[in-house]
Amino acid sequence: MDDIMRPSSGASGLGLASVFPPGLQAIYGECRRLYQDQPNPLQVTAIVKYWLGGPDPLDYISMYRNLGCPAQEIQEHWHYVSFGLSDLYGDNRVHEFTGPDGPSGFGFELTFRLKREPDETAPPTWPAELMQGLARYVFQSENTFCSGDHISWHSPLDNSESRIQHMLLTEDPQLQPVQTPFGLVTFLQIVGVCTEELQAAQQWNGQGVLDLLRSVHMAGGPWLITDMRRGETIFDIDPHLQERVDKGIESEGSNLSGVSAKCAWDDLSHPPEDEDDSRSICIGSQPRRLSDKDTEQIREALRRGLELNGKAVLPPISSQRQNHDRPQGRLLHGRHFTYKSITGDTAITFVSMGVEGAFATEEHPYAAHGPWLQVLLTEELVEQMLDDLQDLTAREEPILPKEYSWPDKKLKISILPDGAFDSPLQ
Repeated sequence: MDDIMRPSSGASGLGLASVFPPGLQAIYGECRRLYQDQPNPLQVTAIVKYWLGGPDPLDYISMYRNLGCPAQEIQEHWHYVSFGLSDLYGDNRVHEFTGPDGPSGFGFELTFRLKREPDETAPPTWPAELMQGLARYVFQSENTFCSGDHISWHSPLDNSESRIQHMLLTEDPQLQPVQTPFGLVTFLQIVGVCTEELQAAQQWNGQGVLDLLRSVHMAGGPWLITDMRRGETIFDIDPHLQERVDKGIESEGSNLSGVSAKCAWDDLSHPPEDEDDSRSICIGSQPRRLSDKDTEQIREALRRGLELNGKAVLPPISSQRQNHDRPQGRLLHGRHFTYKSITGDTAITFVSMGVEGAFATEEHPYAAHGPWLQVLLTEELVEQMLDDLQDLTAREEPILPKEYSWPDKKLKISILPDGAFDSPLQ
């Protein structure tokens, strides 16, 4: 449960500065640089701290009134800043202390800019719960966020009837990275978007869509301020923007390298007790959990992708239903795509020809390291699969379960409702 409070004036007073944990003090200092006239902002605070068994990882969310910049047509808004994804204390109560040279905790804090309505005298508190939800995801999955990431939420962010139902992440335009005794902290801003804008980010890339949002005053402007009452997408406001997205998809493909999902795989070609087995997949002889090396390799692949073209690649983020045609923009451009289980160690990576570091080969197109399966797809098979999976691209919710098979490739894919994964394959 959260409570609303104002921090003690000691947070900005020299006499009590020493009693504030250094990580917390460093973030407060950056906020004070920006908001010198608001030394004691309203805060939403976790009544029972996470390190005492509470459910909310963020100790505090500060809420500031930002006057914007009339000269740049940047409107007045509320500015929210989290405390807790980085290491505030340095004593291992939440994050392992690793020294000052790397990231502090997860290396970032979240921010959010919400348009201030004319009749508002205090900031709405629902963004604080939204930020707590994202923080819970990070702590539970250990997947960090990067600028350009997208978050599929499939529900109005404020639980209203708004079209703003998903999020992109970008660098906060005002808060600068902070070096603390426990490492570096950057500030990632949440940007609320419509479904059509999320789909553009998935099929192309998040940074490109963020640039389009910055160019449209009604959709966020230079500081990407979220307006929950926005009823039009950027493509409604300026239809020419869709052409820019289409050209980007055609020339660059997608830079989304994976998603978190409920998934499982099995090899049905031979019984697991078959000892005389020359298959490339051998479940019975594999370890039950991913090795540390494989786990880190998947995380790095999901964050940046294998180093094919030096471009940043998005980490896996999805809270609910995914569109199922996501690998299209990657596999046709010589890249890879991973589904990482949110219920265990299972991972399934589809790779195309020439992906460096893949252990699936033409000789063994299905290869596994423990619960990590790699599937090598030729361009011909990708095209065939896209044709067969075309019904999944419709706007209507698909009726599940669905099953697709390619007997000549000994491949079958089943798409099941969430309930089917209550007891997933292990």
